[in-house]
Amino acid sequence: MRILPLALAALLTPVAAYSQCGGSFSNFVAGLKQEAVTAGYDVATVNAFFKGARQDPKVLKADRAQGVFQKPFIEFSRRLISQNRIDRGRAMAKKYDSIFRRIEDTYGIDRGVLLAFWAFETDYGAFQGDFNTRNALITLAHDCRRPELFRPQIFAALELYKRGNFAPNRTTGAWAGEIGMVQMLPKDILENGVDADGDGQVSLKNSAPDALMSGGKMLAHLGWRAGEPWLQEVHIPSGLDLSKSGTATKLTVKEWSQLGVEPRKGNLAAGHLQASLLLPQGHKGPAFLAYPNFDVYFEWNQSFTYVLTAAYFANRLGGEPVYQAGNPDQGLSGSQMKQLQRKLQALGHDVGKVDGILGAKSRQAVQREQQRLGMPADAWPTPALLNRL
Repeated sequence: MRILPLALAALLTPVAAYSQCGGSFSNFVAGLKQEAVTAGYDVATVNAFFKGARQDPKVLKADRAQGVFQKPFIEFSRRLISQNRIDRGRAMAKKYDSIFRRIEDTYGIDRGVLLAFWAFETDYGAFQGDFNTRNALITLAHDCRRPELFRPQIFAALELYKRGNFAPNRTTGAWAGEIGMVQMLPKDILENGVDADGDGQVSLKNSAPDALMSGGKMLAHLGWRAGEPWLQEVHIPSGLDLSKSGTATKLTVKEWSQLGVEPRKGNLAAGHLQASLLLPQGHKGPAFLAYPNFDVYFEWNQSFTYVLTAAYFANRLGGEPVYQAGNPDQGLSGSQMKQLQRKLQALGHDVGKVDGILGAKSRQAVQREQQRLGMPADAWPTPALLNRL
């Protein structure tokens, strides 16, 4: 849970008297304005911030069309990681060496970690999004799918506007309201924005030092453990109890070593560290140990495939070799995955939304059914499992 200053926490606390989502869009905006005034903002500031606010159907379309996350890890990672991105990342590491040294000294975060986010989020700042941020946040808060996530961001943007760091009609970014080179939400900017270049402004859109230092501070705020690893490729022995794999199970590195898990390169981390064994495409595909810092990635993005790819790319930027892809069993198509999720629901498993995405809940349900059926419990759904169910 992120801790806010008391005044900001009071501002961002939902007020039951105001509509939390849905209904007339104009009435919804009127409720937001009244809530802002009640929270202590003067009427002129509130009116100026909300003037011209409108619903953006393109935002809703983008929110519903996240099919890229249906792709399995190997395909997804190959799509996002190119030699050009690696070369540019290493060039950026040299160009901004001094700021990365500051980040490493201040927060203990390896430059590869931030370079990977910078690459994936905006291609090193080249494509930061052209959605009006205020309108995107209000649209997503009005929509009743995830209002609890986006509604507080509206008031954080209002606070940024009050401080002179947000232009309601001109500030643009991603469809989900993130701003700048490493794509941070308004509340995160309020909490973690850093003027790293010393010009008196926190500019995440135009200043790479500001964006990178702010991203580093945010990761530290979210619990990054200085100087510790995040992900390591490993080999697993035949006969390993695959039910121990997955993010839900954590053993010490010493225990994994005793079970026969070996590093592909170098040495495993300190024996006392907790780690999870990740088999993104089953026991015949790549294998990784995920250390405590890996969990922080999920505070940045909830997609397992995205998070694993970002963590792996950070390793590649640090000189690690391409992972060994192996020969995974055939996976499921999007429609087959939805069929599997419906079957798992019928068996009493909580898989969340039936969306064709192999998320954490679906993986856990798959693993439990594999155990029940006497199949390798590696959480990788195959046509054979679908047929058995």
